[in-house]
Amino acid sequence: MRRRDFLKRTAAGSVLAMGATASAGGQTGTDGRRRFKLPYAPHFGMFKASAGENLIDQLKFMADNGFTAFEDNGMMKRPVAEQEQIGSTLAKLGMTMGVFVIDTGENWKSSLATGKPEFADNFVNTCKAAIDVARRVNATWATVVPGNFERTLPTGIQTGHVIDALRRGADVLAPHGLVMVLEPLSDNPDLFLRTSDQSYAICRAVNSPSCKILFDIYHMQRNQGNNIAAMDLAWNEIAYFQIGDVPGRKEPGTGEIDYRNIFAHIHAKAQETGREFVLGMEHGNAQPGKDGEQALIEAYVKADSF
Repeated sequence: MRRRDFLKRTAAGSVLAMGATASAGGQTGTDGRRRFKLPYAPHFGMFKASAGENLIDQLKFMADNGFTAFEDNGMMKRPVAEQEQIGSTLAKLGMTMGVFVIDTGENWKSSLATGKPEFADNFVNTCKAAIDVARRVNATWATVVPGNFERTLPTGIQTGHVIDALRRGADVLAPHGLVMVLEPLSDNPDLFLRTSDQSYAICRAVNSPSCKILFDIYHMQRNQGNNIAAMDLAWNEIAYFQIGDVPGRKEPGTGEIDYRNIFAHIHAKAQETGREFVLGMEHGNAQPGKDGEQALIEAYVKADSF
């Protein structure tokens, strides 16, 4: 999806939401369906106890419960026919495709920080392959992880290597309207990209509309905290958000993060700056089964009640 088309769609969704009851999150529209104030994006498996194993049925369940976006990290590994079916279903349901991962096959070990030409070439070739995937599912954003920290090189040299590789990737993606979103992570201390300010500096250096930040609130809470101030500082380079509470990486309300305040801030600042974001639900379910899935939905209703 081109950014201008995404903005048109989200603007239309805002108009529809004006017909909804404004007093609570997960409000009900004039057609009787739930309306969230923000486009939260579930993933496959999150509602399989309720919807079954069939992926299309899961998408329909998401839409029926008020979710207007969807993300799938593993989209590049899916068969072409399945990608096309997912894309056509999203279009019929009026759902926005969120991120998938630009998967080089060795995202951790084939680090762009090393400066090794074979790693950079592999990354660029994977960006080329991602273009066809994005077209099939009408995607605008794709996640990029630069890989591990290279302890034999100074940090500045590693940063330069990452910038060089990302510039090459951005040149491939930009003509097709596909945006790589860099995700600083907290999974282990060996990762090169760790904080939003580090990601901001790299995006400014790459200097392309196709290289922005994926601000994962879970990871940023673990690595740096002070999330609202941090996202404000990096705001102009952020293109996507992801969600997960700390500790546990489950739905909002299961940990220490005040997601109601964070969602309210994103919503208000997005309106103020004329921007729209998908918020990926990249977390697990705190409870199993249908009851757990219903509890997850209600957690978003509560967090969206700002």
